[in-house]
Amino acid sequence: MPRVVPNQKDKFETDEFLKRHSREAEVRYTGYRDRPIHERQSKFLNGCREGTTEIAFIGTGFNLMMSFDTACTSYNPAHRQCDFEKEHGKVHLRAPFILNGVCVRWRGWLDLERLDGVGCLEFDEDSAICEDAKLKEQVESYNRRLRELEEQTKARSRHLAGLVSSASQHQFGSHHHLQSDFLLEARKKQLELATSAQQTM
Repeated sequence: MPRVVPNQKDKFETDEFLKRHSREAEVRYTGYRDRPIHERQSKFLNGCREGTTEIAFIGTGFNLMMSFDTACTSYNPAHRQCDFEKEHGKVHLRAPFILNGVCVRWRGWLDLERLDGVGCLEFDEDSAICEDAKLKEQVESYNRRLRELEEQTKARSRHLAGLVSSASQHQFGSHHHLQSDFLLEARKKQLELATSAQQTM
């Protein structure tokens, strides 16, 4: 099944849910809510270092389980998916994923002590290009299989039509032979009767 819709950017710009969460809003870490704050801080920090975390948009309650690359070696900070160095006491995250058939990226930051921050969804154009190429390949593959199936169906239909025609010709030939045999037998009978009548005279 395709993972994305055909016009991702259009949907990102028109879908009400995506539009609402494309504006920066307050977010909060939602993991281990029943644990003490110091333990939650440690869990959050370890999760970020391992490339996973859980957050929610406070205003809408929309929850996200995010995964991101912690081993990014890019010298451009804008390309880092997990950055502890940009601001002291905060972690800046960029987590790509597919939402409602659209390639998006959560971008924002969270305070390492308060476990809250600000973030939003943005359209992930690079991932969208890759997924569009995969979608196109899937559609072409599906159409190719469909054409092959149609050709196989036509070939079977032609084969069956040939068998029916051959059987009809065979039946006609057999019927013709039966008629010929019947006529020969009738003529023989006529000759026998004629011969018998002459002998009687």
